[in-house]
Amino acid sequence: MQPENFYYDNKIVRNFGIATVIWGIIGMTVGLIVAIQLYSPGMNMGNQYTTFGRIRPLHTNAVIFAFVGNAIFMGVYYSLQRLLKARMFSDALSKIHFWGWQLIILSAVITLPLGLTTSHEYAELEWPIDIAITLVWVVFGINMFGTIIKRRERHLYVAIWFYIATFVTIAVLHIVNSFELPVSAFKSYMVYAGVQDALVQWWYGHNAVAFFLTTPYLGMMYYFLPKMANRPIYSYKLSILHFWALIFIYIWAGPHHLLYTTLPGWAQSLGVAFSIMLIAPSWGGMINGLLTLRGAWDKVRDDVILKFMVVGLTAYGMATFEGPMLSLKQVNAIGHFTDWIVAHVHVGALGWNGFLTFAILYWLIPRIYKTQLFSKKLASFHFWIGTLGILFYAIPMYWAGFTQGLMLKEFTPEGILKYPAFLETTMRILPMHVMRSVGGGLYLLGVIVMAYNLCRTALKGKLVANEPAAAMPLPVLSKANHEEKWHRVLERKPIQMMIAALLVILVGTFFELMPTLTISSNIPTIAAVKPYTPLELQGRDIYIREGCSNCHSQTVRPFRSETERYGEYSKAGEFVYDHPFLWGSKRTGPDLAREGGKYGNAWHYNHLMDPRLMSPGSIMPNYDWLVKQNLDTATTAAKIKAMRTLGVPYPEGYEKTANADLVKQEKEIAANLYNDHIKVKNNKEIVALIAYLQRLGTDIKASKTAAK
Repeated sequence: MQPENFYYDNKIVRNFGIATVIWGIIGMTVGLIVAIQLYSPGMNMGNQYTTFGRIRPLHTNAVIFAFVGNAIFMGVYYSLQRLLKARMFSDALSKIHFWGWQLIILSAVITLPLGLTTSHEYAELEWPIDIAITLVWVVFGINMFGTIIKRRERHLYVAIWFYIATFVTIAVLHIVNSFELPVSAFKSYMVYAGVQDALVQWWYGHNAVAFFLTTPYLGMMYYFLPKMANRPIYSYKLSILHFWALIFIYIWAGPHHLLYTTLPGWAQSLGVAFSIMLIAPSWGGMINGLLTLRGAWDKVRDDVILKFMVVGLTAYGMATFEGPMLSLKQVNAIGHFTDWIVAHVHVGALGWNGFLTFAILYWLIPRIYKTQLFSKKLASFHFWIGTLGILFYAIPMYWAGFTQGLMLKEFTPEGILKYPAFLETTMRILPMHVMRSVGGGLYLLGVIVMAYNLCRTALKGKLVANEPAAAMPLPVLSKANHEEKWHRVLERKPIQMMIAALLVILVGTFFELMPTLTISSNIPTIAAVKPYTPLELQGRDIYIREGCSNCHSQTVRPFRSETERYGEYSKAGEFVYDHPFLWGSKRTGPDLAREGGKYGNAWHYNHLMDPRLMSPGSIMPNYDWLVKQNLDTATTAAKIKAMRTLGVPYPEGYEKTANADLVKQEKEIAANLYNDHIKVKNNKEIVALIAYLQRLGTDIKASKTAAK
């Protein structure tokens, strides 16, 4: 049998590599602007399209799906071809995948600053873009499995197991979390409401971190680290345990994002238990990687690429230990909604994802250009400035999180809150936010230096777009040896492995989601809770558009410190008409669940026009455009119909008269403002937003009044 000659496609790898660097710089630059706005709100230049609420999702999407996403595809397309001894299944599909993904990212860059968002964290893009993501992901899957089927290497190496699990799980996560009812070309409402929507979102949010930011990177670690160190992976058996235990346990842990909320207690406990168990497989992967380098530490000392890998793996170990610790209720009670979580997330993002990406770029680009890296000194500078950036970022954020979490819970000896105003804690941590932006700036500087270094490397060499290779064709598959281990047999069967991975993640999905989604008695109703009026519904959509849930939560946890500060703790039945839920994940400002009736309409008007007028020292930006922009009432009927389709009990045909009720409520609020010497036309967006803010929490207050 003669070896077959073929060519690896390096051009698609190069394209994804270029996109990785460009989007990385863009995403991190937006992140730096966002960080500065948290102590200098004027950084948005008075522009409604660059406020924190609108561009914070742009930063997260650009870093996760543009920077990390392109890095994943770069690493997968390079390693998959070489592990399978085959060119990618289809050059055309590779190009469609590349350009389709860039167009999706570009659509995010356009729509998110415009306020076109679902408000679901890490899934903010609206329904037409969700459909495009699905189609491009299917193209990627066909290309990957087509390559696997035509492979010349019988057994699938461990990296490919992780790629397969990534593909099937992200497909399930994206489809289930994107159940939404379109209202218009760029507006939709989530199918689930309140507690159910929160559970689905954080099942998705947690596992997007697991299966987009973790499993594909573990796959790349298993391929690139042995190549970089010129050593075999430490343990094949450990890689098997690591893989199956990780994908089984990870999928159950989502509810730990919803501790002390109105999510059923059994679901919260389930999330905590599996989060603690998650330490074992997570550290199994880190240990397998680090022990691959045993006996090669002299090489690590001299090789900057391996230094990036070691720090990246260490950051992965730190983040995957801290995550389970934060899922413990006692720790979560202090850390949740604070900058502690920001620090935790960025140790993983900057250290694990960032540093592994940089190592792969430094190793891969010279090889496909058949040259040496332009400057090892610049790469070393990047390593140290990047490491320093992580420290300057994470340490102040940990300090800010501990400070705020403890201040918000502190009582005086007389039994009253020592810091009743949320703003007092915000002012205390501003110096830490300044330090955080310094760290982010240092990290970004390192990426820019890397871009220059890689560009000069490419100019020095010449891309081998079609790299020649030769391998023996795959022989006809014979019956498996009965003495062969079961996993060695499974490694020959990619479709069976995909089905096995799918079944493993579906088990946890079923037990986590189905009881809450299908048993209505889990969400007790409250008779006093009524649907939003048409004006309040429009105001809620403005609240979503402006990204207010990025800074304000809408759920009061059953702690004395929170009920003293905000009011009655939240009940599941309060949120039955909330499509989507708006509980938030970070309190940059106070909780708003009981905001209705706390202040007059004039206070809200002045606070939106100039927050520092009503709250000296506030870091909230001005929203003065709301008084200039007319409310779009042409959408009211479609929104009412969509909500009724989702089960909100608006009367049949109400959409025809809804705008009449809307105008009536507008005039009442405008008249009330006029009595306080504020002249504003009743058809302005600010009136609708005030109506929504004044509604928050009042159903429960009404219920108490009725009971008395």
